[in-house]
Amino acid sequence: MDRQMYHYATVSKALEELAEKGFTVDFNIESDRIKECSDCFEIVHIYRYEGASDPGDEATVYGIKSDKGEKGVYVSGDLSFSEDDAAKTLHELIIKGRQEQS
Repeated sequence: MDRQMYHYATVSKALEELAEKGFTVDFNIESDRIKECSDCFEIVHIYRYEGASDPGDEATVYGIKSDKGEKGVYVSGDLSFSEDDAAKTLHELIIKGRQEQS
């Protein structure tokens, strides 16, 4: 597993930078794939945007790669307010990646 790279940027800047790196698939549209087969995906880049005054403005942009070679993005709001199962799955992948790097 590649080391997960953390960046801090606005959501639009993160999407722009990832697109320049070839991450073009919108995995938000295909979130069921992430939930059904988390082992089929690897998180390569993580961009965090932290709202200056409102924690509800926080967002995470994931640059992820599928086992089929697809590179794309997934945008998630603040996890503490999210009922998004795909975002929770990606968060678990982050933890798994950290444990494997230890």
